[in-house]
Amino acid sequence: MESTASQTSTPGTPSTDGGVDAALPTPANTEPATAAAAAKPARPNLAAVAALAGVSASTASLAFSGAGPVAEATRARVLAAAESLNYAGPDPRAQSLRRGRSGVIGVVIEDRLSDAFRDPMNVAMLDGIAEELGTVGAALLLLTETSPTPDTHASIGTAPMDAVILIGCSTRLDDAVAVLRQRGMPIVAIEAATMPGVLGIGLDNRAATARAARYLQVLGHVDAAVVTLPLDPTHVPGDLPADWAQSATSYTALERLRGVADVYPNATGRVSSGSSINEGYLAGLHLLGYDEHPTAIIAQSDLLAVGVIRAAEELGLNVPGDVSVVGFDGIRLDGEYSYELTTLVQPAVEKGRAAGRAALAMLDGDTPTAVNFTSTLREGSTSGPAPTPAQ
Repeated sequence: MESTASQTSTPGTPSTDGGVDAALPTPANTEPATAAAAAKPARPNLAAVAALAGVSASTASLAFSGAGPVAEATRARVLAAAESLNYAGPDPRAQSLRRGRSGVIGVVIEDRLSDAFRDPMNVAMLDGIAEELGTVGAALLLLTETSPTPDTHASIGTAPMDAVILIGCSTRLDDAVAVLRQRGMPIVAIEAATMPGVLGIGLDNRAATARAARYLQVLGHVDAAVVTLPLDPTHVPGDLPADWAQSATSYTALERLRGVADVYPNATGRVSSGSSINEGYLAGLHLLGYDEHPTAIIAQSDLLAVGVIRAAEELGLNVPGDVSVVGFDGIRLDGEYSYELTTLVQPAVEKGRAAGRAALAMLDGDTPTAVNFTSTLREGSTSGPAPTPAQ
């Protein structure tokens, strides 16, 4: 019968098997670590809460989630046990792994976030989305499309989300959308070009703008100009390019421009760098700062329209006596404004709610239908008959 002899060696000296023994800690060396481990309290978990409350772990889990038939007295006992153990509840990351879902819905916005949150329409749409997603406890992840590099597509393609809602995004996202579609991810698009496998939430941007343009035409306006939202991700302001129909990539701006062109095919204009009063003001100074200026300006947002009116007033022009101004959105103007803006009123919150409902329905395996909303022309005090030419 073989016996095994114990061997000892000093630190750093060769052992009998040809290796080098490392220094072995003495019992004295281990005491501090052992004491520290003993002093550190164990992290509370669901099993400990269940044991203290005298229920099963599954019952404790249901008590936290509210997703099952747990008696109120039992739920109260579980929550009291959790409080005594300083347990905050199941880790949502672990829950996500078990469900195979993140509990997150991505929202991709075409504008920079700093610009997006200055626009009341974006805020209203996000409110509508959040209201619907809040009914099931889903979270929002905001992503932007502003970077012109492939990194934008990568970030959208790798973001941890269960579904995605695109808000007015351009055709540059086609590749990223194709990747998400291959994964079977539900995709909803608000005011975007038609894409295979993507549910659309539409707005009559072209038809509504054409309706406003015809309204001005009936009032006798022959020379109309337009102030547009950004036409592409560069957000560079300037004169409306002659090839805008071919070069523009921003779907909403492009559709509204088409609506103007349906009535005023030779309309000129200015491209803004964003939907803001200041951008409208700068565009208004440029369009109205000449003796021969348009008698009507169609702005692609109410904020731009307000800026155009400020520029007109600064130039000594009367609105609507010398120039009529029409906006788009239907926001409420508070404070110093003494006029009621003629504008196209759109249901922004309802668009967001429809997108949120569609995303949740698709996650449940349903096949919702596309929804198209209609804007309403609201006649205000900023539009009127074309001025009579000076004799």
